[in-house]
Amino acid sequence: MMLFRKLFFAFVLLFSLCRTAQPHTIIHAGRLIDGRSDAVREAMSIVIDQGRIAAVQEGYAEPQSADTVIDLRECTVMPGWMDMHTHLMSEHHAKVYSDKFFMNEADYALRSTAYAKRTLMAGFTSVRDLGDNGVNSVSLRKAIDEGWVVGPRIFTSGKSLATTGGHADPTNGLKGDFRRDAGPVEGVVNGVDDARKAVRQRYKDGADLIKLTATGGILSLAASGQNPQFSDDELRAIVATAKDYGMTVAVHAHGTEGMKRSVLAGVDSIEHGTFMTDEVMELMKERGTYLVPTISAGVWVAEKAEEEGYFPEIVRPKAAEIGPVARRTFARAYASGVKIAFGTDSGVSKHGENAREFELMVAGGMPPMKAIQAATLEAARLLRVEDRLGTLEVKKIADVVAVKGDPLEDIKLTRDVAFVMKEGVVYKNELSEP
Repeated sequence: MMLFRKLFFAFVLLFSLCRTAQPHTIIHAGRLIDGRSDAVREAMSIVIDQGRIAAVQEGYAEPQSADTVIDLRECTVMPGWMDMHTHLMSEHHAKVYSDKFFMNEADYALRSTAYAKRTLMAGFTSVRDLGDNGVNSVSLRKAIDEGWVVGPRIFTSGKSLATTGGHADPTNGLKGDFRRDAGPVEGVVNGVDDARKAVRQRYKDGADLIKLTATGGILSLAASGQNPQFSDDELRAIVATAKDYGMTVAVHAHGTEGMKRSVLAGVDSIEHGTFMTDEVMELMKERGTYLVPTISAGVWVAEKAEEEGYFPEIVRPKAAEIGPVARRTFARAYASGVKIAFGTDSGVSKHGENAREFELMVAGGMPPMKAIQAATLEAARLLRVEDRLGTLEVKKIADVVAVKGDPLEDIKLTRDVAFVMKEGVVYKNELSEP
């Protein structure tokens, strides 16, 4: 018995020593923005163990023999950025409206892998995908999670919800032979029962959250980009059903009335918010509703509207109007105290150029640190994943990005990401020796 006990304790000691000797990755950060504090700390170390942050400490930690050291002493190190409004399935081009007639689901899926990789390499380690054909982003999320393709962590809504003829009705603009009466399975809602079924279908499809189009859209083949498109009872049914399934609700809205109805129904975020009034801002502050401004998409479509023939004529005047309005609305919303989470609507604007939004936010009056926090801490709060993402703190997932120099002095540096790590794995390091 005594021998058995000695062997047992020897085994426990050996196991403990083996665990202690587990090699770590240590990042030496010249400047550290942790996502939560407004202070920048210099000469810091981040110790990473099995994809999680084990320590954040002052000074440049001495490695053990098996440890890996990543030298980012000439960089500003930040949490992985999070884009709350993307569409990885597509990217707008002059003939995008005819894609559906010539591309199979497999074509969309394979193309989306290139957009996903571009997004990750731009420093965005997590995204919300807010609207596709209903299956693409779910499959892409799985492919990334399984390691089959390279891309950001995806939180997807699957197919957006619309009303008949609304912004996300997949039959809009088609000739009569194709203009079928789409229903809840395809994300088209007319009435409370449809609303509930459409949410449950998204859950069945594997979506993480709900996206609905509460007003007309700029790029849809319809005359109005602002009219409200859901009734109060439909909105309340969607929100209540989404809550039953633990899902948040993101709402595309340009027009005031659609925004107001949505906020009163209890949605989590307003996307775009172009023609937001002071009344809507006050309601959003009262209820804690986030604005995801997507300024870069508004600016991009306004630029393209100047190109003759780029947009269909029904779209062009809407696109020409939105850019300047989007910028002014963001400035007013931020100044008023509305909560802001970073989002670009990439897929309208180009994938991989997501960081342009930082510049537009700063130009609209948001300090650079607050803009970075909008893409880290605030985005994690909107997603309800603050317990594991959004900051560089102990026990959080090791999503890390870095840029050379100081983005608080020059926000344009965010466009040139030198280092990307997702869950402890390095995907980009332009500072390593060849």
